[in-house]
Amino acid sequence: MINTDPKALIATGQRTIKLEAKCVEALAPRIDEQFSSACQLMLACEGRIVVTGMGKSGHIGSKIAATLASTGSPAFFVHPGEASHGDLGMITHKDVVIALSNSGTTAEILTILPLIKRMHAPLISMTGAPASTLAKNADIHLDVSVAEEACPHGLAPTSSTTAALAMGDALAIAMLEARGFSAEDFAISHPGGALGRRLLLKVEDIMHSGEQIPLVKQDTPLSQALLVVTEKKLGMTAVVDDDNRLQGIFTDGDLRRTLDNGIDIRSALVNEVMTAHCKTIRPDVLAAEALAVMEEDKINALIVTDDHNRPIGALNMHDLLRAGVI
Repeated sequence: MINTDPKALIATGQRTIKLEAKCVEALAPRIDEQFSSACQLMLACEGRIVVTGMGKSGHIGSKIAATLASTGSPAFFVHPGEASHGDLGMITHKDVVIALSNSGTTAEILTILPLIKRMHAPLISMTGAPASTLAKNADIHLDVSVAEEACPHGLAPTSSTTAALAMGDALAIAMLEARGFSAEDFAISHPGGALGRRLLLKVEDIMHSGEQIPLVKQDTPLSQALLVVTEKKLGMTAVVDDDNRLQGIFTDGDLRRTLDNGIDIRSALVNEVMTAHCKTIRPDVLAAEALAVMEEDKINALIVTDDHNRPIGALNMHDLLRAGVI
């Protein structure tokens, strides 16, 4: 009979999370010389990192390979069953092989083990059984054993696959930092979607330029400056001197403060009510950094300036939203 009691379901979910978290925490002391040697072996690899595993271990291995590849360590997954039928040709002596098997006795992996050894491809095993055949025949063994599975029958791979995944992430991030892999490097391998937009787009790619820049001289009557703000539709205007150097910015917020102070907008000049020493940004800065500036200073627009503090562009929060940076 199906038990749909909410309290029972919540308790089971919480128990699973706590148990798996405990198993992952137990891995920390095992990040030792073997782990360091595995990283060094992969960092010195002249070919690719080949990850293999069957069943649930195969799914985890596929994810580990994808994480390695996206963080600067070229890698791909090979199904051990298919390897016995031709795909072993994808592995060369210049590659490093990572084999996942919780038992360390997976038949499909043991079948190709002698062939991997014969081609002298370095082998890193990741098992829950340090005394297993796979572990003993590997050049380096990483122990990902767990005290118990979250499955109450101890059958469904749960804690064990979580531990293997965490160890794979630890390898990937350790090598990422060793390589000095930057956010820009990461962006190059993730050009699509929101992540790519956040990491690749620069201010110059989305800013308004040329005639689109709201611009007035510092002695412009406020009433005329307001017309420019309205016409350019960016909620602000840059204020410059006769040499076109930025002196300040006048925004919708400045207008509200002007009205609150009882200043006559028909007689005031824009430089009397503008925000001087305003925040600016360079065109070659990542758009994500522009967003960070706006959020930190609680502003909605930025003037883009050149080396001589002359406005060459403008952008606001809506531009970042349209570009998918937010």
